[in-house]
This record gives sequence, C-alpha cells and structure tokens, in this order.
Amino acid sequence: MQHFKTLSSYLDYLGLPRPEHPMLSVFNSKGDGFLPCPRESSPPITNDCYSISLKKFVEGNLNYGRTTYDFTNGALIFIAPRQVLQWDNSVVFEQKGFSINFHEDFLKGTELAQQIKKFGFFSYSTNEALHLSPKEEKQIEAIVENIEIEYQNNQDAFSKEIIISQLNTLLKYANRFYERQFLNRKELSNNLLEQFNHHLSEYFESGQLQEKGIPSIEQIAEKISVSQRYLSDTLKKETGKTSTEHLHLHLIDEAKNILLQPNKSISEVAYELGFEYPPYFSRLFKKKEGISPTEYREKYKLN
Repeated sequence: MQHFKTLSSYLDYLGLPRPEHPMLSVFNSKGDGFLPCPRESSPPITNDCYSISLKKFVEGNLNYGRTTYDFTNGALIFIAPRQVLQWDNSVVFEQKGFSINFHEDFLKGTELAQQIKKFGFFSYSTNEALHLSPKEEKQIEAIVENIEIEYQNNQDAFSKEIIISQLNTLLKYANRFYERQFLNRKELSNNLLEQFNHHLSEYFESGQLQEKGIPSIEQIAEKISVSQRYLSDTLKKETGKTSTEHLHLHLIDEAKNILLQPNKSISEVAYELGFEYPPYFSRLFKKKEGISPTEYREKYKLN
C-alpha cells in the first residue's frame, strides 16, 4: 500500500495544485466555481495528513476504512492520518464545498496537537459523517473563509497561530453539531442498541463465547457496520452507558444463569463466559452486583 509522508507528495499524487504552505492546503469553491478534481481512481493509500471536507455535490462511492460511503449533500467528513482511502472512476468529484488538508506536524507545539485526538469524529466511519443543516453550513463556511484569507495572504508571524485558532473553532462547532445529530437521531440510536443486544444474544446462544472468548467492541461494531468509537458514543448518549458497559451487563446476566448450576465451580463459570482469568470475572461481578459470585450463589440458595 502506498503511503505519503508529506502533504505535497499526497496532493501531487491526487493531481491537485501544490499547497501555498508545505503543511497546509485549503480548497474552497465560491460562487459558480467547483473544487479541483483529484485523479479518477486510486488503489488503497494512506498519508500523514488530517482532512476536513464539506461535500455538497458528489456522486459515487468512496472506500474509507472498512466502509463504502455514498456521499450525500451537506456531509462534513473528517479523515485522520493513516486511515485507508480508495475509490474508482464511478466517483464524480465535480463538487462545491471545501477541503482542508494539513499535515499532523502542522500542529506540533500547539494545544490543538493533543486536543484533536479527543474529537471522536476523526475515528468515525464516513457513513457516520456529520450532516449539516443549512444554518450550520453557513457557520462552518464562515470559519473556513477566515482560514482561507490567512492561507492566501502573505504569511507572517501570526498566520499559523490564527489558522490553528480557526481550526480549533471549526472542530468545536463540529463537536456541537455532532451532539445535535446524536440527539436528533434517537431512532438510529435505539436501532444500534437493538442490533448490539441482538448480536450479543446470538453470539452467546451459538456457543461462540466458549469457543472464541469475549468479543471485542471492535468486532461487534464491525458486525453491525459502524465504527467502534461511534457505537460507544451513540450508546453513551442514548443510555448513559458505553458499549463496554453494555457488554459487561450481558456477561453478568449470563453469569447469573450459570451460577445457578451448583455443580460448576466459580472458575468453570468464568471460563465458560470467556474469561481467561477467573479472578477478573469475580472482580467484575462484584463491581456490578455488589457481591461476589460465591455470595450471589449462596444468597440464591437461601431464597
């Protein structure tokens, strides 16, 4: 797989104009203009750059990470360094919107270098892109215009600081708008919880828990076609519990059933649930239930 270490080499590969700054590029369509079109197709590639793009008029499918994303109007997309990109000639890139690309080293020595890692949407799959309302689009576009002014002007000692500040503002607005999207998409949230629970039930009932051990959140997310971070964020917003907490609840419920079988030791119950170390199972059970597995079994016997 081809990897591009610099922004210039990445843009050269795409067939896009060279950047005004070695670690930052800004493309913005205005009026009747369109963004410059990249190459028609590409095998899987990676690079060391962040990308923030608003796509308004695009057709075709872009493979991003593990998902194929069908672009829709007003989709704000965030791509982190070293995420895999691939597309073919079915993608029509004549579009309005904007595209900001910056090398991860552009943030070195700034507070944003650490803060950007906390924005979960850089870990989301593109089918979980941020869909902006017209009002939100205008707010984002105003920030991008400020960035473009600094980018196009003769840069001075203040330019980078101002651009970083504007990028930080853009990301904070995006975070706010994602919060709105989570709240407005409760039907999707409920559906994700149902799919999550259904998959775990099938996994437990099929005996895979004993054969393969406890599934990872990444495996569950892949099974229901969302990213790990988006799944956890969505469930947290809707239920107050993360995906890991929901997984633990399933394990504890299953443990209660098995503990009612007196012929099995606590260690056997732990192994049957996919735990490699019985003490970890006992600690988790006590943390969730307030009593140990042994105490739970004894309490049930008394009842």
